[in-house]
Amino acid sequence: MGRAVEAVAPGVHRLGSPLVNFYLVEEAGCYTLVDTGLPKQFETLIAALDEAGADLHEIEAVVLTHAHVDHVGIAERVRTEAQATVHVHAADAQLARGGRYLRRRGDGTLLPYLRHPAAWQLLLQMASQGATSIPRIEDVTTFMESEPLDVPGRPVPIPTPGHSHGHCALLLADRGILFAGDALCSRNPLTGRQGPQLMPSPFNVSTEQALASLDRLEPLEADTVLFGHGEPWTGTPKAAVERARELGPR
Repeated sequence: MGRAVEAVAPGVHRLGSPLVNFYLVEEAGCYTLVDTGLPKQFETLIAALDEAGADLHEIEAVVLTHAHVDHVGIAERVRTEAQATVHVHAADAQLARGGRYLRRRGDGTLLPYLRHPAAWQLLLQMASQGATSIPRIEDVTTFMESEPLDVPGRPVPIPTPGHSHGHCALLLADRGILFAGDALCSRNPLTGRQGPQLMPSPFNVSTEQALASLDRLEPLEADTVLFGHGEPWTGTPKAAVERARELGPR
């Protein structure tokens, strides 16, 4: 199930579903898609583009915060149908090309979380949206340094490893927007706990590293933080990071 398009800043729209967010960034009639949701969310994207008055072929680029299945699900289809470039940090490129999400090892086990109804709901919804089979991305452009990407909106990647090896937040400084990806979430997908926090340990390659990466987000200048999971945070990255540290890894 999709959601109505939500304008979260001038030229920035939130798409997706209650399960996972992805975002459309507009500049001079061209678009960058930040993350792409799950494999069965293509129609969600098309409906959202219609609502935003945009066309699939106006998407010039896809920029991935990381290469997990709930963020790359329709990237290959957008790449081929829109003739868009797909950009990902070099450390996640193999994951993006190979579709090996289900073989990776997390930093912990899901078992303690299964007492929460939210965990079962998440797993069932992920499966229904195609999380058990992800198309590989046949052609990706990699980046490493924190320089603006030459795509609409010119987001600046902020390397924040821990959730994945190549995870990057993305900063739109001129619009006061930080895309946190899964470096932070505002709703724990396994427990339903609200507020800025780290992703649950089973979803991280290193929760210790994810916690350390918050140091890179804290000094950034923005007034809205957007997450892969959960509602937008109106406030500074510093305030979101402080809240996440208070809640601690779970």
